[in-house]
Amino acid sequence: MTVFEMGPAILFCPADRPDRYGKAMDRADAVILDLEDAVAPQERGQARQHLIAHPMDPERTIVRINPAGTEDYTHDLRALQQTEYRYIMLAKTEDPQSLAPLADYLVIALCETAKGVINAAALAQAPNVVALMWGAEDLVASLGGTSSRKPDGSYRDIALHARSQVLLAARAAGKAPLDSVYLDIDDLVGLSAESDDAVATGFSAKVSIHPAQMQVIRKSFTPGPAEVERANRILAAAQQSNHGVFTFEGAMVDEPVLRHARRTLARAGLPHSAPASA
Repeated sequence: MTVFEMGPAILFCPADRPDRYGKAMDRADAVILDLEDAVAPQERGQARQHLIAHPMDPERTIVRINPAGTEDYTHDLRALQQTEYRYIMLAKTEDPQSLAPLADYLVIALCETAKGVINAAALAQAPNVVALMWGAEDLVASLGGTSSRKPDGSYRDIALHARSQVLLAARAAGKAPLDSVYLDIDDLVGLSAESDDAVATGFSAKVSIHPAQMQVIRKSFTPGPAEVERANRILAAAQQSNHGVFTFEGAMVDEPVLRHARRTLARAGLPHSAPASA
């Protein structure tokens, strides 16, 4: 199974703006060249030509294509055949059968409709799917709603349900879950809080819409020195303990806690056996 290792800061870039391609790649861990919502329908033909004419690193580039069954989808695939890109994000993924024609690609299934969220577990089982992402605004629109967030900026219950369902479906299938975008570009405090929550709940990365959001996301996904040091001390204490469960600094430590500590070191790019003094 191919492991999705891009991230944690992934940036959308309109495919009809080749002047932004390089800048986006310089700022982000990976770039999503968008042929769908970020491009006006009448501009998509030109966007596909830009996609072909301005190649970027295929290991760090994802192309978001239009929903299966649409005319734009057909044109998108024809354009992709003239590139070296192999990572694609399928907008409004709903039916596992729609993934079969994409067998030659590594697919991020974007669950952003009611049907897509309901089918998230089945979509995650597709062999060519490497990651799942959820989308709030299109989801609420598909339900006939008007907003995914409350006046205080927090998500409404239906959005939180979709977020959790996609996260669970991805992890259950061994695929990477990607957290959705934070639309309020100026609210870096809110973005930081949401990114922190994404890390705490198990998302692999967070997708964004503006270069200014990159550093905030990276900071959330990168453990600080104190967090790394504590994880090392917990694992060192576990090596010295003769019990499956032991007490560390007044708190109970068992295997789930040890897994959290190992994950912290992995996010920091450190081996699990790092010494306590590291």
